Amino acid sequence: MPLGHQPSPCYIIVRSRSTIHGAACRVSSAGSEPGPEPGWSLDALVTINHLQSPCAMSKRLKWATDIEKSVLINNLENRGWQRVETDGDWNIYWASIQSTRALFSVESGHRLADDQLVNHFPNHYELTRKDLMVKNIKRYRRELEREGNPLAERDHDGHYVHLDFVPVTFLLPGDYSLFVEEFRKSPHSTWIAKPCGRAQGQGIFLVTRLSHVRKWAREGKVPTPQMPGGIKEPYVISVYIDRPLLIGGKKFDLRLYVLVTSYRPLKAYIYRLGFCRFCSVRYSPGPSELDNVYVHLTNVSIQRHGDKYNSVHGGKWTLGSLRLYLESTRGTCATEQLFLDMHWLILHSLKAVASVMTSDRHCFECYGYDIIIDENFKPWLIEVNASPSLSATTTNDRILKFHLINDTLNVVAPEGQLPDPRAPPQTLTPGMLGGYDLLYNEELAIQNGVCEREWTRRGKSRYGRAHEAGRPSHVQWK
Repeated sequence: MPLGHQPSPCYIIVRSRSTIHGAACRVSSAGSEPGPEPGWSLDALVTINHLQSPCAMSKRLKWATDIEKSVLINNLENRGWQRVETDGDWNIYWASIQSTRALFSVESGHRLADDQLVNHFPNHYELTRKDLMVKNIKRYRRELEREGNPLAERDHDGHYVHLDFVPVTFLLPGDYSLFVEEFRKSPHSTWIAKPCGRAQGQGIFLVTRLSHVRKWAREGKVPTPQMPGGIKEPYVISVYIDRPLLIGGKKFDLRLYVLVTSYRPLKAYIYRLGFCRFCSVRYSPGPSELDNVYVHLTNVSIQRHGDKYNSVHGGKWTLGSLRLYLESTRGTCATEQLFLDMHWLILHSLKAVASVMTSDRHCFECYGYDIIIDENFKPWLIEVNASPSLSATTTNDRILKFHLINDTLNVVAPEGQLPDPRAPPQTLTPGMLGGYDLLYNEELAIQNGVCEREWTRRGKSRYGRAHEAGRPSHVQWK
């Protein structure tokens, strides 16, 4: 077992205060220049995870990929497995989204063999496409309401008490009338518009006036700074979290990694390592900075072009550094609850798509969750990425992503063997999980008779919505 690894219960969220076991994290001291610092301990990151050695492999698997990233290629090569062409006889195919779409298309007629695994589910876009993610979460909440499930409880303002983790969102141009109606309720609010099918911050802009999106009513086009004439593609428009939690006066968001090996029954793991992405310019919600992407968008692909971008730490903090900072400024209990709330929203975003996702036993998926925290210490789900970047902007970034791939492969192909679809599922010991913790195992939850209807009294919500029977206990809802 790796140094400092804490075993977790078989099917509940780990409540350990330590996010990076043994890793030394640095936090800005009072009076120093605030913002992200490069205080990662490389030795700690190297020792945290179990590296699968080639000698441990009982079979030489064949692998293929069309993604030429060193953290991926080195991992696969270090195992002593054999590389083959993507159209060859492979056992594990780490494919791009485009290749996955072609692989599972009706036209291809391809059927996966028992000894083949692919790193995407056929219709992964139900969660990772911005418009579909919102549609599925809305449908999930409506279904729970119809069932009379207490999870769908609303407060006196009509907000969901337990499932309010996605900002109010509409699809344009289809929901234009609904958006206008909502906008007029709070005419001084700020909204953020994002193209449904693009990534890395492309095409995003902020809206403070209806005239900014009125073109949708006439042309179905959205004007962008890059294309003033407008582009014809669907957008989602959401209430902008204009009062985010700031560190050093700068806006940031979190990137968490979640591995799903099955949707029916749902089985998911959360990675202990992650990072925060900071803007390079101090935050200001004023109209003068409305178009300044270095103030509002945390995407590294955008920030790296700014004059104040720091290439040493890449504008990132480790998850452990963030946790230490929050514990020192907000307290241990509040910080622990924040992380449990993030696990909660991740779980229910997965449950929202479980019924529509094609749960192919030949598939697994490592998602990149983007979450932002507001000034009230409430986490909001921004989006989910099907192919989180494997590019490394710093040495520390490369180490983290190398271990992420390594631990993912150890979970989906334990001890170098592909799971036998005819045999009972293999029980993975904590040492085999590396940096992962088991987030949810639906099969074990059913066996143990644990369900979300078991409540625990928690008192008044700290989000200002009073209710006596609080959210189901995080120990109970696994």
